[in-house]
Parts: sequence; structure tokens; C-alpha cells
Amino acid sequence: MPNQSASPVTAAMLVIGDEILSGRTKDKNIGFVADYLNNLGIDLIEVRIVADEEEHIVDAVNALRARYTHVFTSGGIGPTHDDITADAISKAFNLPCEFHPEAMALLTKHYKARNMEYTDARMRMARTPRGAKLIDNPISIAPGFIIENVHVMAGVPVIMQAMMDALAPSLKTGTKMLSQSVDCPFGEGTIGGPLGEIQDRHPNTMIGSYPQFRDGSYSTQIVIRSKDAPAIDAAKVDVEEMLARLKSSK
Repeated sequence: MPNQSASPVTAAMLVIGDEILSGRTKDKNIGFVADYLNNLGIDLIEVRIVADEEEHIVDAVNALRARYTHVFTSGGIGPTHDDITADAISKAFNLPCEFHPEAMALLTKHYKARNMEYTDARMRMARTPRGAKLIDNPISIAPGFIIENVHVMAGVPVIMQAMMDALAPSLKTGTKMLSQSVDCPFGEGTIGGPLGEIQDRHPNTMIGSYPQFRDGSYSTQIVIRSKDAPAIDAAKVDVEEMLARLKSSK
């Protein structure tokens, strides 16, 4: 089971790849990771997308790993020349990037079983910073890796998701974020003032409003989030009373 902490557990995600920034590939990993971490009680605070440029990856990794409990990266650990994530992460930690013996053994066995040559390009997928731990990859075998609080995973969604499943039991987690929603028949312009007052009275919650336009009229969904269920209930009572007053005045 994950190791649960009473204090907040935070995370950042770093998406690596020119193909994301150019629009050739549409990212499918950020939303998955956000949902996954929320269910574990880990607060995803920041997401960055950087090109396949070593300096940019190093700068981003060093900034994020100093600020958050966990950093999750996706992309750039394949066999081609522009898959430079392992090199960049090694540089960020001032460690040599070298062939991991367990990864080499896994990939050697994998390609031998498929009667395929274990080429120099394929060997690149066994490179990690010295001392890294591996993240299991049940889909295509080539592992991700962990160095301190940085978790390095593939960019291909089905592989990244499998790596998250393998990684989850070892993660430090926190209290899960809870939420309740209230359907509001008014637009944000009508409820903005009183909703702000309710937020001020309930500082242990986060109250969001999400406008909707259906059947020619505006409405709003109000979502109350907190790690404290009684705090959500108390704020919801105030929201519902506010809506009742507005309805009676119309």
C-alpha cells in the first residue's frame, strides 16, 4: 500500500517532447495523471511541457524536484537519438548516465525471446542515472526509472499508465481530496458576489464555479472541494441557502 502522510503531498508533471509542442502529438497523459494522483491523495500543483533540449529539461527537473514531493515525467526514454531524458535527468542530479544491469538483463531476454537483435539503439533504453531504481513496464519491457523524488516514465499513454500502476504502491500519498457539486440555475454574474463571501467564510474549502450554456440560457455548476468532509457539508449548506434566496427574489 502507498505510504500515507498526514501533511500535504504535492506533485508536478513534466511532459517532454517536441512533438507535443508542435501539435503533432496530442497529450493524453496529463489528465490521466491528474485523476490518478487525486485518487491517491497527491495534489498535482504544476505541469510543464518542454522541448527535447537538455538544458530545458535539466532546469525544469531541478526547479520542480526542489519544490514538490514528487515529480513525474513522461516522454523521451525511447531508442532514438532525440530520446535524451535519461541523459538530462542524470545531468540534473550530477550523476553519470550508464547501462542499468537489471534493465540490460530484461531487454536482452526480451529481444532474444523475440529473435530480434539487441541493437545499440535498443540498448539506449537500458540507460539510467547511476543508482536509479527501475519502474516496471509490462507492456514493452523497457523500464522507467526513479531517482530520488523524480519518476521517469514513457510518453506512450498505454505504457505510461502501466508504469503508474507499477509505481503507485511505493508512492508517499496524502489525504484524498473530496468534492461535492451543486447545480445552479443562474449565471456567474449573478452568483459571483455572494459566492465569494461564502468562500471567505469557509477557508478550508475551495469553491469553484463552472459556467454552462444550454437550451439558450446560462447556468453554473458549483463545485466545493476539501480534504475535510464536514467543511464541504457546511459550505454546501451556505451555497444552497444562497441559491434559495436568489430564487425567491426572482
